[in-house]
Amino acid sequence: MGDLMAVSLINPDGHVRVPIYHHVAVATGSRQVHIAGQVAWDENGELVAPGDLAGQVAQVYRNVSKALNAAGATFHDVVRFTWYAAGWKREMYDAFNAGIEQAAREFDIATPPAALIGVDILFEPGILVEAEVTAIID
Repeated sequence: MGDLMAVSLINPDGHVRVPIYHHVAVATGSRQVHIAGQVAWDENGELVAPGDLAGQVAQVYRNVSKALNAAGATFHDVVRFTWYAAGWKREMYDAFNAGIEQAAREFDIATPPAALIGVDILFEPGILVEAEVTAIID
């Protein structure tokens, strides 16, 4: 981390705590980074971890990492993760969280505000999750 981060993450007093994200991100940077929806494709556009939600979540983080690096940003500059999950059911949460835990072993991730939105289908059959990411950098 740099000496002064453009993003600070906050959980308000008296508000429910969620282990995988903070409720508030305060950004003081001047440059916005908007990353298109990232899915579990490899560099050749082949689906990674078919049928494996945890594996696809981890691959999404790998792709987001490449996108952040290209913009000169890190996961600590992210102010929002918006997840879309095909056919979402509450019992999928453990596998989703396992993918985040895998990403945390591979990267120095932060826990910015996040939303997880269930949808019928994503870009093509087999894609289980997609994430749009916003970061702020100085």
